[in-house]
Amino acid sequence: MKPERLNRITVEAGKCGGRPCIRGQRMRVTDVLELLAAGASFDEILNDYPFLEREDILAVLDYAAHQTDHVVLQAP
Repeated sequence: MKPERLNRITVEAGKCGGRPCIRGQRMRVTDVLELLAAGASFDEILNDYPFLEREDILAVLDYAAHQTDHVVLQAP
């Protein structure tokens, strides 16, 4: 993970309900994750959304990995 990539992920009150977006655009992190989960390739995403850059997609993956990297406690 490259921590500097996380700077591409922005959260602004009033934009996309305060959800994490890519570089202040109205493209949410979850939108890109859903495209990837549906089987879209980087090239397909970049062709369909020309304002995105490859580093944006990598930033989304870094962000998601960072958000899920915490201890989960389970009741005995």
